[in-house]
Amino acid sequence: MPSIVIVGAQWGDEGKGKVVDLLAERADAVIRFQGGNNAGHTIVRNGETWKFHLIPSGILYPGKTCVIGNGVVVDPKVLLSELDGLRARGVDVSGLKISANAHVIMPYHIILDHSGEARLGKLEIGTTKRGIGPAYADKASRLGIRVQDMLDEKILKKKILSALEPKKALLRPYERDPDFGPQLDLQRMTEDLLTFGHRLEQHIADTAALVWRALDDDKLVVFEGAQGALLDIDHGTYPFVTSSNPVAAAACTGSGIGPKDIDEVWGVAKAYSTRVGAGPFPSELHDETGELIRERGGEFGTTTGRARRTGWMDLVALRYAARINSLTALSITKLDVLSGFDRVKVCTRYRGEDDARFDTFPYHQSVLHHATAEYEELPGWREDISECRSIADLPQAARDYLDWIADQTGVPVTLVGVGPGREQTLWTEAGAASPAIVAAPVQA
Repeated sequence: MPSIVIVGAQWGDEGKGKVVDLLAERADAVIRFQGGNNAGHTIVRNGETWKFHLIPSGILYPGKTCVIGNGVVVDPKVLLSELDGLRARGVDVSGLKISANAHVIMPYHIILDHSGEARLGKLEIGTTKRGIGPAYADKASRLGIRVQDMLDEKILKKKILSALEPKKALLRPYERDPDFGPQLDLQRMTEDLLTFGHRLEQHIADTAALVWRALDDDKLVVFEGAQGALLDIDHGTYPFVTSSNPVAAAACTGSGIGPKDIDEVWGVAKAYSTRVGAGPFPSELHDETGELIRERGGEFGTTTGRARRTGWMDLVALRYAARINSLTALSITKLDVLSGFDRVKVCTRYRGEDDARFDTFPYHQSVLHHATAEYEELPGWREDISECRSIADLPQAARDYLDWIADQTGVPVTLVGVGPGREQTLWTEAGAASPAIVAAPVQA
């Protein structure tokens, strides 16, 4: 049975949650391998909307093993709130397992995140201010608090003291703040985390061993990434990136598997492009078309509610994402948003300040920040495609658009989204023939 890694092939918010949800129905285990509650997945099932920030969307299927891997940074307060919300809606959360080695987002991480963005001024990255970056920084500095530490009071207090020592000067202005000050009290932090640890203890496990057993037993395992490839801290539009690696290779380090355990890598991309926060965006639209796409697509962040920047499909960036992830398939979401346009534009290369042309993603940040998109126009379609239930139902222009994307990227399209509902997902011939789909029929 194959294992599949699902990654964002743009700047995040591509609709990965819906794709994971479709595969989770067939899977035995779903593993989230990086990021934190700066990410969000929205799923619409049977008219109900579900929003996830930390918990894999496979939790909606009874009997599934859902793992928060060691590569994730966890705000325990947020996680417990998410668990309580699911229980209140009748969802069995007993299948959730949290890596004992995952790192904890501490109150001072959130304070430092706010402080850091304020200091940047005009160069503000546009983080969600959830403490993600500072938590990963402490992890790299070997000052992190891990999930397992919440089960040992002596170790926990000692580690918090060590982590606070180099931050004293930065945190001092917040000690008298009525909102932030109480959160920096050592005793309160320790007691809160011990309480969180007690409530989460039943879910804390050696998750790498769980994943190994699933793979050894020939189970279908889905690895779920957050954000998108172009926000990768090594390969994205640095410094306007996230604090982790959303690329497929991070599924290994973020869950404890080896590279040979990955069989397929599916990249998820919208039929157009969006981005949240600051940073280069060569195909961005600043006109009525961009606003129309935003309104039609409901382009507002799941986690922050911020309006997303919108633009035409960027094939330069998508080819780059395909390469750094070794994509074996593409899932194109929100194709319905493009209905009604007589002509659809696609960015096929960039033009630099000195009139240089780039068919590949520029490695130099100065070039990328000043790059503008050059487009090719394709025939659009006027038909409402939200009721289409097979690829054959789509207008010819829509099918040609999908074929053109596959041809330009060298990656076959496996499924297409024509609306928010899971029934509004169309499988292509390539998708239906995927080993994951053939070998793992929907479980009763």
